[in-house]
Amino acid sequence: MTEEQRKRWLARRKLMAAKAARAKALPIQGQKAGAKPKHAARPAPVKLAPPPPPAPTVIEIAPPAERMTLKARHWGLIASFVLAVILPTVLSIWYLVAIAQDQFASRTGFTVRSEEGGSATDLLGGLASITGGNANGDANILFEYIQSQEIVRRLEDNVNLNQMFAQNWPNDPVFALWPDASIEDLVWFWDRILKVSFDQGTGMIDLEVRAYTPQDARTIVQEIVAASQELVNEINANARDDLMRYAESDLAAALERLKGARQALTEFRTRNQIVDPNADIQGQMGVVNTLQQQLANALIELDLLTGRTPEGDPRLEQAERRIEVIRERIASERADFVTNQLSDGGRDYPALLAEYEGLVVDQQFAEETYRSALAALDLARDKASRQSRYLATYVAPTMAESAEYPKRLMLIGLIALFLTLIWSILAMIYYSLRDRR
Repeated sequence: MTEEQRKRWLARRKLMAAKAARAKALPIQGQKAGAKPKHAARPAPVKLAPPPPPAPTVIEIAPPAERMTLKARHWGLIASFVLAVILPTVLSIWYLVAIAQDQFASRTGFTVRSEEGGSATDLLGGLASITGGNANGDANILFEYIQSQEIVRRLEDNVNLNQMFAQNWPNDPVFALWPDASIEDLVWFWDRILKVSFDQGTGMIDLEVRAYTPQDARTIVQEIVAASQELVNEINANARDDLMRYAESDLAAALERLKGARQALTEFRTRNQIVDPNADIQGQMGVVNTLQQQLANALIELDLLTGRTPEGDPRLEQAERRIEVIRERIASERADFVTNQLSDGGRDYPALLAEYEGLVVDQQFAEETYRSALAALDLARDKASRQSRYLATYVAPTMAESAEYPKRLMLIGLIALFLTLIWSILAMIYYSLRDRR
């Protein structure tokens, strides 16, 4: 059954149901209006016709697709590919093959060596090469110097970089330098023709320079090596000057310290009128020893008199008086060493001895410092007499026999690859925006 047949069947069924409802609502013939019927007449049952059988399903088959043809958007996509990829690639091939001039490369390699090294470096072994030493620090300076404006200015003064690389202008505007370029332009162009690498572990520097002739490339490399050697010599000279200046300054300071210590000791001796307090103390101790000997003799004499002479003998009183005087003198002499009371000479031996010992220690330390400063100065003179850093060239500047640059096949491949990628991205962006409309 189709949809149209089903609708007609439903409409017929609704019509029949409406007629049956009207017939039921009409009064029976012969009965007054408003009277109650004796017997309500039942409406005759309405027989509905059965629905027609369903019609067979008809499957509609779409007509065959038309033959594919290129539309306007396809032609636009092809035209954009030709304009954005093929045409620039063809122009690049034509320029690289027909216009770009050959360039020759010269290479060299060198490092900064140092003769300095001690047992600590030998014990550390490979750790010094990992952490980097003084030689690697000089190599870092040299690496930055090769790429700096200073060496570009030196090359401009010695080999005339501007004239050397502007000879193909304007025939080769991509790879040539324009005439009368400023120093900033030369530095920018120097980064294009120079390729330098530096190994932090070994301190080796490898560089490559390109020019339009093999002789020019080798001349530039030789000038770089000469400038690097001069820089290393200048660093070496500055290091020697600093070493000598610091050694001489330390020696002068040690000498002044020694003079001050000796002068303080001399003033102490002049003020106290003692050359050596130790010797003076030894003399004082000799006096005490003598008094003790005299005391012992006096005691012996007293013992001898006590057994032979009666009491009240003047000799006993004299002997006792002598013993008492000697003991007082011994006590007085010892008091000069163990107390802070001044003796008759106005000297306080404990403080005097402490001051003297401090001055002697200062003088000895100043003498040791002076001797160390003298040894350091001799060592500095020995180091300054020889070159502790030097440039070791392990690859001499090379002379090219064939042109290596520009690398035409590589440049053409890179240009085609990047143009294709850019065109593909733009095409996908265009179609994504088109599908959103």
